[in-house]
Amino acid sequence: MRVRHLSPRTEKAYLHWMRRFHEFIGRRDPAKAGAEEVTAFLSELATGGAVSASTQNQALSAVLFLYRHVLEIELPWLDGIVRANRPVRLPTVLSRGEVAAVLGEMEGTPRLMATLLYGAGLRVLECCRLRVKDVDFERRRLVVREGKGDKDRYTLLPAAAVAPLRLQLAAVRRRHARDLERGGGWVALPGALARKLPEAGRELPWQWVFPATRTDVDEASGERRRHHLHETVLQQDMRDAVAAAGLSKRATCHTLRHDADIRPLQELLGHADVSTTMMYTHVLDRGPSAVLSPLDRLSGGRDAHARVREQGEG
Repeated sequence: MRVRHLSPRTEKAYLHWMRRFHEFIGRRDPAKAGAEEVTAFLSELATGGAVSASTQNQALSAVLFLYRHVLEIELPWLDGIVRANRPVRLPTVLSRGEVAAVLGEMEGTPRLMATLLYGAGLRVLECCRLRVKDVDFERRRLVVREGKGDKDRYTLLPAAAVAPLRLQLAAVRRRHARDLERGGGWVALPGALARKLPEAGRELPWQWVFPATRTDVDEASGERRRHHLHETVLQQDMRDAVAAAGLSKRATCHTLRHDADIRPLQELLGHADVSTTMMYTHVLDRGPSAVLSPLDRLSGGRDAHARVREQGEG
């Protein structure tokens, strides 16, 4: 999986489903099983496990990976699978007033990260994994590295986020200087870069924009590293902010990506298929406009916050 550059999360998910399949066939050698067992396993997930269509497809991909690339066995077409239902769902979209209300309940680093999710169309992990070198103030853009599908892309840096982001990077520089003085200052590097550039892991450009508060020692290298802030910190803060703002909608971090003039921002959002972005246009009820960050269009934040709170109390 690593040779084929699958993401760590995909690796973890695939291993989970391979183990589940191994348990399902009574811990027998998978090489002695075949299409019949695979079909029964996937059908059981749909009927007994009541999993979603995407989960069933993920399990199928994991088992096919096991057979094709590990056991080097090509399975015949699996005709008899009971497919899980794939219902059509509209995404939750927050109004600008609701976004202002939620952001108004957040502070510090989580607030800045949430504004980038909203204003730059970042996914949660894309935001967590931003490095100092990926922020381009001159061109007012961010570079997203190894996004969904292992693709790089540019997205815009909202004008409203420039000042707080400069302060954040100043804090990163100070913290990194202290880490270096204490013999640390390392971060994990992608791919084989650590071997090609042995000292790059201590250089400022490779540091995380949103570093974790604590460091740990990497067992393989012995380096004292600082990881990026864990995504659950932002997710929990977002849940608390939604509750404090009195919203009646179930909104998550990913919901913040849904409020944009979506057609001109297809590439910025990292959607390979325009139909994915078009889904959001059906619930936005807006006409075409120039590419402009929704964060920079957000106005009257405090008044909108008060209106949402009043509506909730009413």
